Amino acid sequence: MIWNETKECMSRDEIAFLQGKRLHTQISRVYHNVEFYRKKMQEMGLEPADIQTIDDIVKLPFTTYEDLRENYPYGLLAVPREEIVRVQASSGTTGKPKLLCYTRHDIDVWSECVTRAMAMAGITRNDIIQVGYGYGLFTGGLGAHYGAENLGAMVIPMSTGNTKKLIDMMIDCEVTAIACTPSYLLHVAEALEQQGLLDRIKLKYAICGAEPWTDEMRKQMERRLNIKAFDIYGLTEIMGPGVACDCEHKKGLHIYEDHFYPEIINPDTLEQIPHGELGELCITTLTKEGMPLIRYRTRDLTSLEYGKCECGRTLARIQRFRGRSDDMLVIRGVNVFPSQVEHALLTVAGTTPNYFITVDRVNNTDTFDVAIEVEERFFSDEIKQLEKLRSDVEAAINQTVGIKAKVKLVEPNTLPHSEGKTKHVEDKRRLS
Repeated sequence: MIWNETKECMSRDEIAFLQGKRLHTQISRVYHNVEFYRKKMQEMGLEPADIQTIDDIVKLPFTTYEDLRENYPYGLLAVPREEIVRVQASSGTTGKPKLLCYTRHDIDVWSECVTRAMAMAGITRNDIIQVGYGYGLFTGGLGAHYGAENLGAMVIPMSTGNTKKLIDMMIDCEVTAIACTPSYLLHVAEALEQQGLLDRIKLKYAICGAEPWTDEMRKQMERRLNIKAFDIYGLTEIMGPGVACDCEHKKGLHIYEDHFYPEIINPDTLEQIPHGELGELCITTLTKEGMPLIRYRTRDLTSLEYGKCECGRTLARIQRFRGRSDDMLVIRGVNVFPSQVEHALLTVAGTTPNYFITVDRVNNTDTFDVAIEVEERFFSDEIKQLEKLRSDVEAAINQTVGIKAKVKLVEPNTLPHSEGKTKHVEDKRRLS
């Protein structure tokens, strides 16, 4: 089903015209209302009148997550604060989150985009959908919730943390669709199998996102649960889940180009690269009012396909992500930077800056192990002192990063060292 055929099936000329019109309006908004963008444009000798078509976007400056951090919390607002009705946030490279603000119009656009994604998966107003993403500052829960309600479906806001209750509700309420992380859905599948309850569920669809996953994971959950699983993409900085989603043909994630303009750039030269080539995805919000972002560098490495899809949509399709142009990891749906671990260690006396992070996937769940060199004296003290230090380090990392790590304390000079840039991370997950 195509929810909004008028916008999802435009010709390329119609899309470009609409994007150019909306980009001009957006640039005028940020130039007059956001000092950060006005200064950047003035330094480049640009005024809103210089941006008339979508092709003019290459004249504009980029935005990075460092810019969001430096302008925390309200420095990038493009409307008066009293027009903001919602704040959402995701983790940043230090203790401060990346905070984004939404007007009522922004919430409506977000709901529309998630509704399109759910309709793309085949979900209708007759379905009953459990939202298994976390609610709160994380965009997953409320994003999926509002989209499902806008579709007209019955919504069960389960959140995370109680699999037994989720399964009970899935059976009792005859749930037909679920929105959650792919690793959590596989955990639910295992629980259903162990309890012999697979023949009692009526599940047909799953909308999964917030963490990297493979085609093998998709095939596995579809086989084990006898469902259709769809990949949804989004990031808090741009909106949240619903920026893009795949259709039944699974040939890329359709990005809603009437609201988000995608570019692929060379992360070193910052120049646009030809269609189909691998590079860094940048997104410009064309309709966002509260905190618009211009040429936001997502750091995700991918390519774009512009041919018309078999489903009938003409929207560009984001191809499989090939990694990151920075050192960010996505672990259990949370953005994690190695620098966050360094920041946490600085708050615990007795530790050193030498650490090593190992990320893996065991039984379809991400593991997060951190080995840390500590001062020699702890290995000659009573074991309870070493255990207390380990507990303090785990608490510090949990508070800074937002997820729990399994910490191992090691003696000085145990971990690899080099005269150049020391490697601090090994990601063993196979995501290609």
